[in-house]
Amino acid sequence: MDGAGAGRGAGPVSSSVGDYLKAIWSLVGEGVAATGEVARELGVTAPSVTAMLSKLSGAGLVTYEPYRGASLTAAGLREALRLVRRHRLLEMFMVTELGFGWEEVHAEAELMEHVVSDSFTERLAAHLGHPEFDPHGLPIPRADGTVPTGPAVPLADGPVPGRFRVGRVAATDAAVLAYLEANGVVPGAELLLRSLEPGGNLVHVELAAAVGGAARRFALSRELAAAVLGEPMND
Repeated sequence: MDGAGAGRGAGPVSSSVGDYLKAIWSLVGEGVAATGEVARELGVTAPSVTAMLSKLSGAGLVTYEPYRGASLTAAGLREALRLVRRHRLLEMFMVTELGFGWEEVHAEAELMEHVVSDSFTERLAAHLGHPEFDPHGLPIPRADGTVPTGPAVPLADGPVPGRFRVGRVAATDAAVLAYLEANGVVPGAELLLRSLEPGGNLVHVELAAAVGGAARRFALSRELAAAVLGEPMND
């Protein structure tokens, strides 16, 4: 048994199945994810996605319509949220208790999320004080399947010029996260959007200075700025 039948009570899903369910939820929540979107998210070919979505449909985990895409069934949504909850709690534990950097934890959590139990997950949540957001500011689904909400305006769509408070960073690439941290773009940071390059491909940003320090100015690609989410601030 490869785990694809978990939607019908066959037990935990395999890591590959879980990755597909998480990808669909990450992309569209309870909406419909196109085959191409899932392929890009997972770094696999479209034919591979088509084959897996057909398999997941047969297992009752997704509703799949060829040439349109797939959405999670109730069973698929439960499993996706269960895995995302584990993953983000593990990331929080590694950062707060083990001293990992936020750019290091995604790959480690990917390995562990498929092997720890639900009992371990809930004890971990209790140990951490039931956090609602992970180190990147992303919401941690609750045990009852609800998901905390927070400011979600992309930095790329913020007012120019204008002030912006970072709430979360929807990126997993270690180099990208290290670059953002080096420039102070972390949850809670207050930024000043200074200008857009002609064509809007670069966003020029300023990080407010610490007491006695100098302000830091840098540029983010529009794609990266779209992954930095938060809320505009009123002056």
